[in-house]
Amino acid sequence: MSLKTFHIFFISLSVLTAFGFSAWLAKEFISNSEMIYLAYSTLSAMTGISLIIYGIRFLHKLRHISFL
Repeated sequence: MSLKTFHIFFISLSVLTAFGFSAWLAKEFISNSEMIYLAYSTLSAMTGISLIIYGIRFLHKLRHISFL
């Protein structure tokens, strides 16, 4: 597995983790109605979106390098 492949895999795993954490915090906000859960949920979702943008830019930058 190349470093590029591992990097894309790790970014994908990080995106899933960020959105999963955001969903969990949103669920906690609904049950507890504490604003800190909503703030952290929003921050986590923004982190997931930022990671997606980073992954796309990474792929465009290194498109000439193979995945092998």
